[in-house]
Amino acid sequence: MEQEPTDIDILLSDAGDFIQTRTTLWKYKTIESLADVSGELVSGLGLIVIASFVIILFSIGFALLIGEWLGKSYYGFFVMGGLYVILGLIIFAGRRKWLKDPFSNMLIRKILK
Repeated sequence: MEQEPTDIDILLSDAGDFIQTRTTLWKYKTIESLADVSGELVSGLGLIVIASFVIILFSIGFALLIGEWLGKSYYGFFVMGGLYVILGLIIFAGRRKWLKDPFSNMLIRKILK
C-alpha cells in the first residue's frame, strides 16, 4: 500500500526546492557581478595604457619644446619632471578622495547590483 504524502512532506519538499533555487540564483548573481567588475577593470586598464602612451609622447614633445626655448634640450626634461613631481604630490595628497573612495564605491555598486 502506497502512502500519500502529507502536507508537511510537500512543504518540506517545496522548501528544499526553494533553497536550492535560491542558492543557484545567488551563484549566478555572484558570477554576473564578478564578470561585470572584471570587465570594467580590463577596459579601464586598457584605457589607462593608451592614455599613458599619449601622455608619454606629449611629455617628450613638450620637454623638447621647452628645452628648445631654454637653450638646452635637457632643461625641458627637468621642467617636465618637476611638473610631474608637483602633480604627483597633489594626487598623493588627495588620493583617498579622488582615487580610493570612488573606486571602492564603484566596486561595491557593481557587486550589489
